[in-house]
Amino acid sequence: MLSLQLNIKNVATAASRETLAVSLNTNLLKDKKLILTAITFFLIINTAYYWQGKLGFIALLAFLILFVVFIVIGILVLKEIYYAISEKFKDKNRLLKIGIVLSILILTFFKPFGVIDFEKFEGKDILIARREGAANCMTTFKLKDDNKFTEKSVCFGMNEIKGKYNLKNDTIFFENVSLNIEDDEYYKFAIIRSLKQHGNNKNFVLVRFKNTKDTIGNGLFIEKNELGELNKKPNR
Repeated sequence: MLSLQLNIKNVATAASRETLAVSLNTNLLKDKKLILTAITFFLIINTAYYWQGKLGFIALLAFLILFVVFIVIGILVLKEIYYAISEKFKDKNRLLKIGIVLSILILTFFKPFGVIDFEKFEGKDILIARREGAANCMTTFKLKDDNKFTEKSVCFGMNEIKGKYNLKNDTIFFENVSLNIEDDEYYKFAIIRSLKQHGNNKNFVLVRFKNTKDTIGNGLFIEKNELGELNKKPNR
């Protein structure tokens, strides 16, 4: 009888240990899921510079989804903080999880477009031209000192076009243009025209043309022009 009781006790103890182990593994898995979700969210936000301009209007939907994810993660971390307070901060794994996730949320709140400004690594801006359209839509065109250009259009989403350019006399020729999903062609060349009658110190416009038959073009008001410095540099 004593032997039977001991066996039953041993079985109960083993079952209890197994239940505890399963519970710990489940909690650890939950911890990992929240941390991995937060880290993935953080990486997507911080690499938005490279993908948002390729999605067009879909980028707006993507950012709405990311905003919802941000709110959900925030609710979950508040829940974890409540549990930590209830446990009197005894669970070190929970505290570590809260620290990691909360740090990600705080960084994202103060740096919603990413911690690193990747545009700074793409060379100096030697020409900047902009135009504001209806509904506060904005087009920004930039020439870099490494013979590359970018054009960003923000209007219910973001479109970005990149490429290279060659400056010949007073004409800027575009080449190797990388289009987004919404465009099928880009301008062939551009020239700078004087517009002295226009106010706000924007007396010059960058007019871009689809081809030589295009007599109207599409103009952007120039805010910065240092093309003269580019001409002083030695040929590469």
